[in-house]
Amino acid sequence: MNDVSVSPFAGGAAYVQGRFVPMAQANISILDWGFTRSDVTYDVVHVKHGGFFRLGDHLDRFAGSMLKRRLAPAEDRVRIEEILHRCVALAGLRDAYVAMLCARGRPRVGGSRKLSDCENHFMAYAIPWIDVLTPEVQERGGHLWIASVPRVPDASFDPTVKNYMWGDLTTGLMEAQDEGFDTAVLCDAQGLLTEGPGFNVFVVKDGKVSTPAHGSLGGITKRSVLELCAMEGIAAAVEDIPRAALEDADEVFLATTAGGVMPISRVGRRIMGNDRPGPLSTRLKDVYWRKHTEGWHSTPVRYELATV
Repeated sequence: MNDVSVSPFAGGAAYVQGRFVPMAQANISILDWGFTRSDVTYDVVHVKHGGFFRLGDHLDRFAGSMLKRRLAPAEDRVRIEEILHRCVALAGLRDAYVAMLCARGRPRVGGSRKLSDCENHFMAYAIPWIDVLTPEVQERGGHLWIASVPRVPDASFDPTVKNYMWGDLTTGLMEAQDEGFDTAVLCDAQGLLTEGPGFNVFVVKDGKVSTPAHGSLGGITKRSVLELCAMEGIAAAVEDIPRAALEDADEVFLATTAGGVMPISRVGRRIMGNDRPGPLSTRLKDVYWRKHTEGWHSTPVRYELATV
């Protein structure tokens, strides 16, 4: 017998084709260029303790990505923000992973290759919190593999436009899992550190924190880490980082919306910090989450929008 007290949005809520639906009912046409050509941009913001973290920054980045990809949905920024609030409210989530997407759409004229023949469309969803690395892995420190496949060059596709073209990143992840590692990071063809599947990477050497200057997304969590370093009096820089510097680092940590600051204890076959998260990485992780509880960059979710 079905429990009528269970909300149909318990597994998450989505906005697709102009209406709100339970996550299990969210779908798009298999002819949509967002699917067939990865002609889509997206962004992800998290909700913690009932508040969006840096919602305005994520909306800014999403708008910039859409502009660069010449995508223009019917919904304006005010409407998009309201939709995100309503997805979280419908799902009744206090901690959530919230995504916004804009896809090219399906050509109105069969067989057309003209971008103008497609009606761009906006989608969004909110699901229970997820982590790129599980809490258990974060506790012992992630094991990071340096992939053999190079990152797609910046000149081929702008990495500051958040996208689903993960062919190189997924290949690196396959390598990592084949070798028994948790995740992977990629270098470019010149041997400079870039990013991994869904995260920015930081290295720590002699008390200084560094993160790659190119080949990676302008992460919102990355920005937060740099702000926290300034607050804590920790030297930090955005600069080119050779692979050798990653392999010789005192500490390494990752940064992402889906997980925050995530310490690493192994890079390749090298074990760091007695195979545990390093002290500076742990300090930044603790400060990052403490600032969340203090309401840093928080926008309260409008739970009153929980109506269909």
